Amino acid sequence: MKNINFKHSIIFFNFCILISPMYLMLNFEPIIFCLFLILILGISHGALDNVKGAKLLKLFGYKHIISFYLAYMFISLLIIIFWLFFPNTVLFLFLVVAAYHFGKEDTVFTFREKFFISECLLFLKGSAVIIAPLLLNREETNEIFKILNFNFFEAKFFSNEFLIVMLCLSFLASFYISKKENTDIKSVMIVDLLSLIILNLFLSPILAFTLYFCFLHSIRHSISLIFELDNSFKPGLKKFIKKAIPLTIVTGVIFLLAIFFLNSSYKLDEAIYKVIFIGLASLTFPHILLEYLLEKNEKRT
Repeated sequence: MKNINFKHSIIFFNFCILISPMYLMLNFEPIIFCLFLILILGISHGALDNVKGAKLLKLFGYKHIISFYLAYMFISLLIIIFWLFFPNTVLFLFLVVAAYHFGKEDTVFTFREKFFISECLLFLKGSAVIIAPLLLNREETNEIFKILNFNFFEAKFFSNEFLIVMLCLSFLASFYISKKENTDIKSVMIVDLLSLIILNLFLSPILAFTLYFCFLHSIRHSISLIFELDNSFKPGLKKFIKKAIPLTIVTGVIFLLAIFFLNSSYKLDEAIYKVIFIGLASLTFPHILLEYLLEKNEKRT
């Protein structure tokens, strides 16, 4: 697994170097392309949540999977409702939770420290995904946040100096987390951060995020799921695709319907931005809660 993740990071780094000059030559904003990448590749890495949900219910002594679906949808709907009334609060919490999630899921080995220390380090590591576009493409990033009714990062507190310090802390956190690992694993951490910087230096914020989310974060998480399903890659991949397709299609249809209805009140680009980020937030919270509950309860058994 570690060898696969190392090769994956190197391939993604080279991909970032190749795609950047191509984007500069084309000079257009492929928002619809980003949407479909997220729907096909990004969403699919959480499409086995029903399988994990069934496992969690079994640990709690429940048999009916419908209770998992109802709880999952209830949390998702609750996030959307809260977003309508408290956009600043919900998006800020989403970014904090997402940073921690990116930091944890993109770490290609088990990292254990005292609880508070490990959580802070993983948050700092993953915060580069949020900090890089703000530092390297601030105006465009804030334009997206304005569409989402979010003005938190317009505060003077978030100066370039502060963002540089945060990015340096992200690098140091990555280095500390990997200090006991071999050279290849340390290289994964450094190469991933360099890839993120290259993407945000040359690409628009939405495209940079989409490529990171789909081709680094989602594929890495999917690879771990594939090996959970089968020790061999090819049989595991077939099982993963078969199990992931139903929920991926359902989620994709819901996203497209949401864009259709929002397009009557907003421009198409604005509707897509809202659906991408509000939709991801509504899925991220129950996804992370499920991962947390499953991890904690599996340790007890």
